[in-house]
Amino acid sequence: MLIVTEDMCKQVVGRTDAFEAVEAVFAAMARGDAYNFDVIREAIGYADALYGFKSGFDKAGLTLGVKSGGYWPGNLEKGLTNHQSTVFLFNPDTGQLDALVGGNYLTAVRTAAASAVSIAHLSRKNSKVLGMVGAGHQSAFQLRAAVEQRDFEKVVAWNFHPDMLPKLGEVAADCGLPFEAVDREQLGAEADAIITITSAHEALIMKDWIKPGTHIACMGTDTKGKQEVDPELIAAATLFTDEIAQSISIGETQHAIASGLIKQSDITSIGSVINGDHVGRSSDEEITLFDGTGVGLQDLAVASTAARLAKEKGLAQEVQL
Repeated sequence: MLIVTEDMCKQVVGRTDAFEAVEAVFAAMARGDAYNFDVIREAIGYADALYGFKSGFDKAGLTLGVKSGGYWPGNLEKGLTNHQSTVFLFNPDTGQLDALVGGNYLTAVRTAAASAVSIAHLSRKNSKVLGMVGAGHQSAFQLRAAVEQRDFEKVVAWNFHPDMLPKLGEVAADCGLPFEAVDREQLGAEADAIITITSAHEALIMKDWIKPGTHIACMGTDTKGKQEVDPELIAAATLFTDEIAQSISIGETQHAIASGLIKQSDITSIGSVINGDHVGRSSDEEITLFDGTGVGLQDLAVASTAARLAKEKGLAQEVQL
């Protein structure tokens, strides 16, 4: 069995590795070659923590495993990230444990890779302004991955706590892009592509603020009750997601579904676009929206990549159970 630590994951898995792994597994899901098992996510009744499991099997990539972890809101005070997770990879031929992989860094890069895949396949090729709604830990990963997909010339951003925006501005500067903190309405008016990455439980972006041709990647809603955008905006957009069943139950489309504004059949798997079975964006005036709910197969894909690369580079520790 291989042990791949957080530091090893950071050394071997870059944004391109994560992008390719996530894109491939989305395509496999759409073909029916990979599937996620039911998610378990519960409050444990201690430390205000949420804990759960995401798992699945990718027959195309021969990746089988489970991600175990959750959210501990008091961790920042202890010098730790609030999200904590570990990935277990199993041999699909024997059921033996193949690898134990740190999941915190990989969760960040796989989430950013998912929005980047959506920008690559759904945003207008001439997109120039990137809008960021949210400036927490994940936002830096999101920004760096996004700017590699289009020739963006500027980043505009909004956050609940404005004092967090300068740090995101430093990331934009490091990417060679000017940065401006704006209100949400101005962000909607300027941005060609928008990433929302918050823990909100209310609509932050309204339909009337969004200009034609915008692509929106909603990456923060992964639990029942969470919400980042106006359901009317959901209804006005052409909708894509990582997994439809998760999108309508815990993703950004849950509210539009519940209010009858859209039907399940209005949502397309982004894997269908990757595979060429769906055109994706059909015009420069169309608003497209990707509901990135986060699926276990994303974690397994990047963890498998981490284990392979760490072994190839002689970094992974091998132990006998």
